[in-house]
Amino acid sequence: MRTTRVTVAALAVATALALTACGGGKTENTGSVTQITGEKKAGAATVLDRPFDKPELVLTDTTSKPWNLREQTKGKPTLIYFGYTNCPDVCPLTMSNIAVAKKALPKADQDNLRVVFVTTDPERDTPDSLGAWLKAQDPSFVGLSGEFATIQAAARSLGIGIEAPTKDANGNVVSMHGAQVIAFSPKTDEGYALYGEGTTVDDYTKDLPKLVKGENP
Repeated sequence: MRTTRVTVAALAVATALALTACGGGKTENTGSVTQITGEKKAGAATVLDRPFDKPELVLTDTTSKPWNLREQTKGKPTLIYFGYTNCPDVCPLTMSNIAVAKKALPKADQDNLRVVFVTTDPERDTPDSLGAWLKAQDPSFVGLSGEFATIQAAARSLGIGIEAPTKDANGNVVSMHGAQVIAFSPKTDEGYALYGEGTTVDDYTKDLPKLVKGENP
């Protein structure tokens, strides 16, 4: 199994702090984000020696009701991803890969797993549109929207930089965001493993059985 274990060297300019312009490559993050310390090795998972605390985050779910991240995912294996529904490539592929891999889990583990998609484009990703988009991926996936500043602060606390959506030269809205999936342990409720945008269905299929138990991938 491909694993990257984080130890002591800086990982600040590697995967966790890179921003992805869906449909247009990457740019270096210029915002203030939590620094991740460790030594990056080849592999699908980056296992942190200093896990992230789960953010105190209350947003709006796809039924337009308040959704408290800490309360709703307490003691549950949880995957969190920040992206937007109008993304033409990275975001839908990431969620699709997770959805496919999830189906390989036993039914009890599927029911226990929480997959949370937090929009980085809250003006366009309304609860209704976000819900319709996620339903096509997996009806159990949780979609959250809210004030951009609140979302950005939560992402930064997890070492993920995001920027407010802007328009490119062709008038297309582009949302720059870190493309990492963070896995939170059901044992500690801490984020201890990161997955980059290159993570495949096979990678998730191999790792999810351990992640749902709170074990290192």
